[in-house]
Amino acid sequence: MLVEEIKKDLISAQKERDEVRLSTLRMLLAAIVNKEKDKRLYVAALNPALSSLELDAKERLTDEEVMEVISSEAKKRKDSIASFEKGARQDLADQEKKELDLLKKYLPEDLTEDEIRQIVKEAIAKTNAEGAGNLGIVMKEVSPKTKGRADGYLVSQIVKQELEKK
Repeated sequence: MLVEEIKKDLISAQKERDEVRLSTLRMLLAAIVNKEKDKRLYVAALNPALSSLELDAKERLTDEEVMEVISSEAKKRKDSIASFEKGARQDLADQEKKELDLLKKYLPEDLTEDEIRQIVKEAIAKTNAEGAGNLGIVMKEVSPKTKGRADGYLVSQIVKQELEKK
């Protein structure tokens, strides 16, 4: 599992005394644990009759859910980099860039603009076959295919461009 890989990398960072990698992986594991706690509370609220052992089993995140946490943390880093560069704090921006590079190791490669455009064209063709072609319907079709692999803003811009061509 992905969490196990992150934990192994954390131990490796401790042995190598790599402070940046160590702090980034600790932050990532903390975010994963917080997400697991949220999931446990949600499951417990839906199923109050579950035992503690059953809750423990259900609170574990799937690799897909872990990827969502990693994507969220990577997005925070991207936003921070933009803010720090705008505020002329290059030292902090560089720190965030290092953390972002470490997080990218656990994420799938981003889709290129051409790959996104191809997915969008296929979705438009499919939705037009169903008699619709508005932004919301196309985005609903495209989002699961690009989730975690492309910036949502970029995807929506490409969808708008492609819909204007129709």
